[in-house]
Amino acid sequence: MKPHKKVYMYGGYNTVSMGTGRKEFNPKKERPGLEHYIQEAGQGVLKQIGGAQNVDDGVIGNFMAARFNNQANLPGFLPYIDKGLSMKYGTSVEGACGSGGLALQAAIRNVLSGSEVSLALGVEVQNTMKAIYGADVLAGAGWFKKRKAGHAYFFPGQFSERAGAYFQKYGKERARKGMSRWYANAIENARLDETAQEFHNTNADPFATCLSMEPNGKAFVDNLNVLDCSKVSDGASAIVVCSEEGLKRIGVDKSEAVEVISFVQSVRNITEDPTDLTELEAIKYAANKAIAEAGISVHQIGTAEVHDCFSIAGILTVEALGLAKPGEGCDYVAAGKTARNGEFPINTSGGLIGWGHPTGATGVHQAVTIWQQLTGRAGNYQVNIDASRPYGITINMGGDDVTISAIVYKRG
Repeated sequence: MKPHKKVYMYGGYNTVSMGTGRKEFNPKKERPGLEHYIQEAGQGVLKQIGGAQNVDDGVIGNFMAARFNNQANLPGFLPYIDKGLSMKYGTSVEGACGSGGLALQAAIRNVLSGSEVSLALGVEVQNTMKAIYGADVLAGAGWFKKRKAGHAYFFPGQFSERAGAYFQKYGKERARKGMSRWYANAIENARLDETAQEFHNTNADPFATCLSMEPNGKAFVDNLNVLDCSKVSDGASAIVVCSEEGLKRIGVDKSEAVEVISFVQSVRNITEDPTDLTELEAIKYAANKAIAEAGISVHQIGTAEVHDCFSIAGILTVEALGLAKPGEGCDYVAAGKTARNGEFPINTSGGLIGWGHPTGATGVHQAVTIWQQLTGRAGNYQVNIDASRPYGITINMGGDDVTISAIVYKRG
């Protein structure tokens, strides 16, 4: 919908996305827990807005802390960020990997219903389990009654099926070139962001490496290799959602914030298989509705953050946005059009494959990146935002195209 009053975002903060790939990650040593990431991200925002006294309420997005960390009742961690948040309204939201987007949507609705400053935070700490066991937990993002019929690596199996259908319909060679370029873009962008999980990646030619790694169903899944997949990650991201009065309260000019122009949340029936494996129908619906309600075209968007849990999801999202026709998204990406210097830069800090995918945090991380890009705060990974294309969009997906959050932004 289009907000009935002005709504802004400001003060984004990301922790490091921790997991394999980071030099400091050691699975055999004790690592920071859920509370550490919540506190770091929350305090990182509070320092930018004058402290907890300026916050009216908070929302935490998280997927599976109750299983990964044996911890529920996450609203109780808001006062752990700062005692100034004690006794204030707080809630938590869950929509699988789309939980961060739901946290943003909830905070936006808080402001539309009367709050002036609402803290939106997303968090996940997943490296508490080996990947094969974690796959069973992550399968809860799908229809769990189908778990036994699915692949041991449940979601790689789901998106492998999508990739296989795409190969059959449009050609494997072309598709693999596009998917490999998607991976290469993710790594190239992540190397510019010190908080990214792939920041330390030194592969001299990520495109050639991914392209040469033939998917092997005996070792992994039939139509994806491990580089086509986002990794297991620990991390948190946070940002504040403000009214005009809220911006005044925290002493921030509109030009330093991004305005929320439209926001859409859509859901697809989790118990049903996708209508067409080569189309992300819920993303297509939500993203295009958000763009239409913003009163713009996709070609007025300067940069996008999309949910590339797998490279094929990135390709299909390009097509869902209408940047390329069905079956031509792979060519669009292979031609470099989504690269940081391309005509439509996507996932400029690395996306889920490059920056990392702490599931409950991803949607908020996307918003932080858009805020940074549109206000010139992205540092080494800043891209040129043409004055004729002043908008950004985030698309966060929970499950296999089930719970979708799409938000359109513009510099305030």
